[in-house]
Amino acid sequence: MSQIPAVSREWHLIRRPQGWPVAEDFALREAPVAAPAPGRILVRNLQMSVDPYMRGRMNDVKSYVPPFRLDHPMDGGAVGEVVASAAEGFEAGDHVLHGLGWREYADVDAAHATKVDASLAPLSAYLGVLGMPGLTAYAGLFEVASFKEGDSVFVSGAAGAVGSLVGQFAKIKGAARVIGSAGSDGKVELLKDKYGFDAAFNYKNGPVAQALKEAAPEGIDVYFDNVGGDHLEAAISSLNVHGRATLCGAIAQYNNTEPAPGPRNLALAIGKRLRLQGVLVGDHAGLQPQFVEDVAGWLRSGRLVADETVVEGIENATGAFLGMLRGENTGKMIVSFTG
Repeated sequence: MSQIPAVSREWHLIRRPQGWPVAEDFALREAPVAAPAPGRILVRNLQMSVDPYMRGRMNDVKSYVPPFRLDHPMDGGAVGEVVASAAEGFEAGDHVLHGLGWREYADVDAAHATKVDASLAPLSAYLGVLGMPGLTAYAGLFEVASFKEGDSVFVSGAAGAVGSLVGQFAKIKGAARVIGSAGSDGKVELLKDKYGFDAAFNYKNGPVAQALKEAAPEGIDVYFDNVGGDHLEAAISSLNVHGRATLCGAIAQYNNTEPAPGPRNLALAIGKRLRLQGVLVGDHAGLQPQFVEDVAGWLRSGRLVADETVVEGIENATGAFLGMLRGENTGKMIVSFTG
C-alpha cells in the first residue's frame, strides 16, 4: 500500500465551451487517493487518449454517451499499471485498459478493466490501432460500408487516428483506389508516401468537391466520413450508384455555435441509391477477435503503419486535446504521464 499517494491530479470541466474550447474551460485539480474497495483496483495511469468525440461530451445535450459533469473529473480511454487490487484476477503490476483517463490515479471497477500485454504491443497501441480507433476503422469500413475488393475509397480526416487506418485497411484488402483529404501539404505527402494512398489533397487549398473529382475522375464507391460539412457534400456528388458512406464523425462542425447546413445535394442519394450509415464502435464488439487477429498480423508483417503524436505530462492534456481538434496530430494523439 506504500505506493498509494495521498493525492492525484485530475482534469475537470468547469464550464461548457461556447464554440471552440479554451484553456479557461478546464481546471487541473487535486483529489485524495484511497485504497480500492472490494471489486475495485487502483491504477496509476501511464497514457491516456484524447479523441474528437470528447468535444461533444462537453455540451449539455443528450447523446449516445452522457455529457461530462461540471466540476467532476472527465473520463476517456487510458492504460496504466495496477498499484493496488481488491479484485480477483488483478494483481499489482498488471497493465490494464480502462475508461477513467484525465487523471493520474484511477479507482476502477474491475469489471470495466481489461488486462493488456505490454510484450505484444506498446501500451499506447491499445488506445489506438488495437483499441477503439482501430476497431472503429475496421468495423466502419468492412461491416458498415460493406467494403469489397476493387472499391474506390475516399477518407476524410485521413491523417488522423481513424482515417489513417481506414485507408491502409482498404489498400491491404484490395481497394482499386484510395483517396484521402488532410489539412496540410505535409500530411498529404505522408498519406501518399507512408500510408500508401493513391491520391490525397489538402482541403484548405480549394473546393473539396473539385479536388475529389480530380483525384477520383471515375467516382468513388465508399466514403468514410470523419469531417462532415463540405466533405460529405463532395462525397455525395462523387459516389457511384449503390455507393456507401460510413458516417463516423463531423469534426468540422463540433465547435460551431450555429447549426451546420446539411449537404445541399442529398437528393442525389435517391437516384444513386446511396447508403449513408452511422457507426458507433460499441455496436461492433463481436468483431473484436477478428479485428485483433487481422490488425496485429498486419502490424507484425509491416503492411500497416500506426503513427502516434505523443504529448508528455498530464498538465498538457487539455493542450493535446485542443491540438487534436485543430488537426495538429498525425495518427493517434496520446498523452503520456511521466515521473
